[in-house]
Amino acid sequence: MNQFLPVSKADMAARGWDWYDFLILTGDAYVDHPSFGTAIISRVLEAEGYRVAILAQPNWRKPESFTALGRPRLGVMLSAGNLDSMVAHYTVAKKRRHDDAYSPGNRAGLRPDRAAIVYANKIREVFGDIPLVIGGLEASLRRFAHYDYWEDKVRRSVLFDSQADLLVYGMGETATREIAARLASGTPVGEITDVKGTAFIAKDPSACAYPKVECPSFEQVREDKRQYAVANQIQYEEHDPIRGKAILQRHGDRLLIVNPPAMPLTTAELDFVAELPYVREPHPMYDEMGGVPAIEEVRFSVAHNRGCFGACNFCSLAFHQGRIISSRSHESVLREVEALTHHPGFKGYIHDVGGPTANFRRPACKKQMKAGLCRGKACLVPAACPNLDADHTDYLMLLRKIRAVPGVKKVFIRSGIRFDFLLKDGNGEFFAELVKHHVSGQLKVAPEHCVNTVLDCMGKPHIEVYEKFRQKYERLNQKYGKEQYLVPYLMSSHPGCTLNDAVRLAEWLNKSGRQPEQVQDFYPTPGTLSTCMYYTGIDPRTMEPVYVPRDPHEKAMQRALMQWKRPEKRSLVREALYRAHREDLIGYGKECLLRPEHRKAAAQSASAGKSKPDKYKKPAESVRKAKPVKKAGWAVAKPKKNARPGKKRSK
Repeated sequence: MNQFLPVSKADMAARGWDWYDFLILTGDAYVDHPSFGTAIISRVLEAEGYRVAILAQPNWRKPESFTALGRPRLGVMLSAGNLDSMVAHYTVAKKRRHDDAYSPGNRAGLRPDRAAIVYANKIREVFGDIPLVIGGLEASLRRFAHYDYWEDKVRRSVLFDSQADLLVYGMGETATREIAARLASGTPVGEITDVKGTAFIAKDPSACAYPKVECPSFEQVREDKRQYAVANQIQYEEHDPIRGKAILQRHGDRLLIVNPPAMPLTTAELDFVAELPYVREPHPMYDEMGGVPAIEEVRFSVAHNRGCFGACNFCSLAFHQGRIISSRSHESVLREVEALTHHPGFKGYIHDVGGPTANFRRPACKKQMKAGLCRGKACLVPAACPNLDADHTDYLMLLRKIRAVPGVKKVFIRSGIRFDFLLKDGNGEFFAELVKHHVSGQLKVAPEHCVNTVLDCMGKPHIEVYEKFRQKYERLNQKYGKEQYLVPYLMSSHPGCTLNDAVRLAEWLNKSGRQPEQVQDFYPTPGTLSTCMYYTGIDPRTMEPVYVPRDPHEKAMQRALMQWKRPEKRSLVREALYRAHREDLIGYGKECLLRPEHRKAAAQSASAGKSKPDKYKKPAESVRKAKPVKKAGWAVAKPKKNARPGKKRSK
């Protein structure tokens, strides 16, 4: 039976240890599952023969919490957790969240803000000059000077504030192995400067071991938004493991050196990592606290791939995992599925066979593995590249094999289905089987908007592509007698989206008979191209100006327009329509979003202090007395009795 790694001195004593090699410190609760970065890195090190101990969510206010396991022999590796700690703590409105799915009992507040910095400084306080490596999503996306939404300013690379020796970005297995081997051989951490997928601080450019390019300095990007956009584009263009160069960025009299990315794992390497001896559960020390909710989403799911060439501008995947796909073998995935069927809680349902984007099983084209990604181009937008390999046969074969595993009743796909990529597959076999076998009542996809200029800023396909997908999806459901629905994810207030664009989105939703239950407002997270647009007002790909909705009231109106039927949203919707000079959408026609406001209601709104536009006009008497036209309703999606509605976004 697989064992958890030690979390206390008592655990180490039970193993006969009086010393250990590496302390793995995490801002998440300890969940020994391959969906958690800490579990992967610790198991990779264990497989290399090192003694590894886990310190999960130490009390950062008490230095003794960091010495509870004693001093490790070789070094400390730390991560803020699976999410950036500021995203984990705050909503897009910068309000404190009340829960944390990666903490026991869903309890918020068990990690500090800017956890990578706080934890690293505490390690320095208690262990002095011990080799210290930071990694994980928070460190990865903050490796350069970056705009910080919560402070509304440009911060320097997290390496400087954390006082760490090395930063590992991306998934990190290869870099971690190499760093550990160097430390074990006695190499001083200051001399480990040539590992791909890492960053370090130097005094002189000669410390860089690779062909290099310099981007604008911290001081330049802090003072000049155009220079920030230039730096951001360089950082994205060089994030390529085949043709990418090292990037240098000056911070005062010191130099940040970010080595080229590590190569994606091969299929054999990814199989090895996926099949390490994970317990696949939260540590039992959390049982009395209510467990760790994040496990529920992934306990009976299988990740078959890594990377995403979809490259949505608001998503961090391209800058973290990268755009080159690597995938596991069928045999490895089937071994994992077979093992899941023996889990005492398994009821026959595989919740997901996916990854960053479920239907990506191979690099976008053959050229990528020889020459790298095309500079200045994306594989799918604004239109799919003619060299794109959109064959879904391998993924389809894998799904068929999983469905045939004894004990498996149903296999769902809930992580992103990239619908534009699916449509490029001339063979409709995968689409047909997706509808017949792999939808849990509702298929969630992400058109994100309906205005093509906004979609261009997002890095998403034009709305005509989504409409083509929707029509084909509906036809297939009719053909196979399925009562399954399409749920579109949409985003408000993305850079490039004006109030008029938001009104057009509301019109599109009204015509389709759809009003979303949940609305996602654009969240400027560190490192993304969209965040660069938000901060600078410049599209870094073209260096052209882009409109950015920053005013909280305008953002509230954009959100309200997407849910115009809700009574509490009406005053904002009315104001938005007048501001956009779209009074034509106030009336009794089926195309209208609001009914005219009568004198009594208008007076009540005014006396209650609700939003009332200056241009408000009372409707004509004949209009006010007219009987409203009955509007055709839109059937609310009702999943089949045994369907399991999905939770993850599809792309």
